[in-house]
Amino acid sequence: MDKFTVRTQLTLAFGLLVFFLIGISILSVRSFSTFNAGFDQYVNGITARANTAHRVRDAIDMRAVAARNLVLVTKPEDLEIERKQVLQAHADVVKNMQQLLQLAQLPEVSDEVRAIISKIDSIEKRYAPVALGIVDLALQKKTEQAIVKMNEECRPLLAALVAASDEYFALTDRHSAVILQEDKEHYILNRNILIGASLLSIVLAGLAGWLITRSLLKALGAEPKQLCDAVSLLAAGDLTGKLSVAPTDSVSVLSALQRMQESLTTVVSSVRQDSDTVSLAAEEISTGNSDLSLRTEQQASSLEETASSMEELTSTVRKNAENAREANVLATTASDVASKGGAVVGQVMGTMDLISESSRKIVDIISVIDGIAFQTNILALNAAVEAARAGEQGRGFAVVATEVRGLAQRSASAAKEIKELIDDSVSRVDAGSRLAAQAGTTMSEVVASVARVSNIIAEITVASQEQSTGIEQINQAVAQMDSVTQQNAALVEEAAAAAESLRDQASHLVQTVSIFKTHDSHVAAPAPAPARASRKPLRLVPAPASSPVKRQAAPAKHRSVQAEAVTAGDWEEF
Repeated sequence: MDKFTVRTQLTLAFGLLVFFLIGISILSVRSFSTFNAGFDQYVNGITARANTAHRVRDAIDMRAVAARNLVLVTKPEDLEIERKQVLQAHADVVKNMQQLLQLAQLPEVSDEVRAIISKIDSIEKRYAPVALGIVDLALQKKTEQAIVKMNEECRPLLAALVAASDEYFALTDRHSAVILQEDKEHYILNRNILIGASLLSIVLAGLAGWLITRSLLKALGAEPKQLCDAVSLLAAGDLTGKLSVAPTDSVSVLSALQRMQESLTTVVSSVRQDSDTVSLAAEEISTGNSDLSLRTEQQASSLEETASSMEELTSTVRKNAENAREANVLATTASDVASKGGAVVGQVMGTMDLISESSRKIVDIISVIDGIAFQTNILALNAAVEAARAGEQGRGFAVVATEVRGLAQRSASAAKEIKELIDDSVSRVDAGSRLAAQAGTTMSEVVASVARVSNIIAEITVASQEQSTGIEQINQAVAQMDSVTQQNAALVEEAAAAAESLRDQASHLVQTVSIFKTHDSHVAAPAPAPARASRKPLRLVPAPASSPVKRQAAPAKHRSVQAEAVTAGDWEEF
């Protein structure tokens, strides 16, 4: 039975019971049908014919008695009464005889019965006219003739008719006894068959019930109530219950339930440990994200201040570049002027021989030299001022400007001396020529110095322009870093929210798993959420990439405090 399923076992058991029940029912129906057929044959066949034959016999007797009375009575009223009885009895004989003949024509009637009934009918047909003739003679007052007819004709026929009817009654009794004996034997046989089938059904039903019960108990491993109690404990999360499983039992429901309990205990213990670990990790992540969010805010503030400082530096470099361009223009002008001065000195050297011829021309030339020296002095002064504005990069230019100014002053002094000594110019032409030669050499040096200053200022201008462009790019990069930092701050806030949600989920998981009870478990309450100061979420304000937003420079003291806050943060944790 173990190799069959419960459905198959129950189907076979109940199918077997139904089969025997159907067999017993068929036997019972057949037995009742046979009994009913025998009873119907007895009642509607033999009994019906016997009753009809008895009615025929009674009517014949009544008719014979009435005919005899007609012969014996003398009163007219008695004659009428007896006449009516004779006629009524004769009518009953005819009617019942016809019924008996009809019953004799049925298929189940034997030939012997038919022969006796035919014999009775034949005698009746001969006896009836004789009896009616006696009645007529009695009514005609022919008593003697009636008595003679009665003794000679009527009594032999009546005796033959009675003998034939008695023979029929005896045959009917024999047939009835045979039918009753057959019915009794059939009853005993069917009774024994039904008793045997019932006993066999009971034995097989008991055996099937015992086998199915044994198989079910073996498959379940315990009573259904015990299994329900064990499953209820598992459903309630209690894994500490001990299930009594036989050592050899490995296929029952109770054994599978024990294995499931052991697996659930292992899984729940692992899940509980993992949930505690996840809860702790989520708590650490939440705390770390909070710290990271705060530091990101500080970094964003520092980047804003850096951007403001870069904008100031950009403005300063832009101004320096403009000043360098102006100094370059002035240096170019000074170079042109120095070149012109060199040309004039050349003319002076060329015309030194004519000095003696025209002092007026010398005076004019000296005036020109004096004016040039004055202009050179002014230009040198301006160059010194611009060099002072340029700071460290204009220090060399300031030295050159000072030298140029000194040369201009000396040129002016020389012009004055030449003007004072114009009277003895002739006598000192040679000295003037030498001085002119020296002035030419000096002017050449001035031109070379002014050219070098012009080149330096041009280089300063180009460098300032490049610095301005680079600082503009740095400013844009800082603005982009500021935007990215704000975006990172927003993401950090979202990560903090996600970590908080993860911590809540881990806490919920710990609470969910805590309903299970194991032998070595201790139900630990989930760690409460740490109290954190609520912070206003950062607003993401992206700065345009092409034109960074100008910010007001933060005070130096505030910047230092922010820098200390950022530096003090333990960034190595992340």
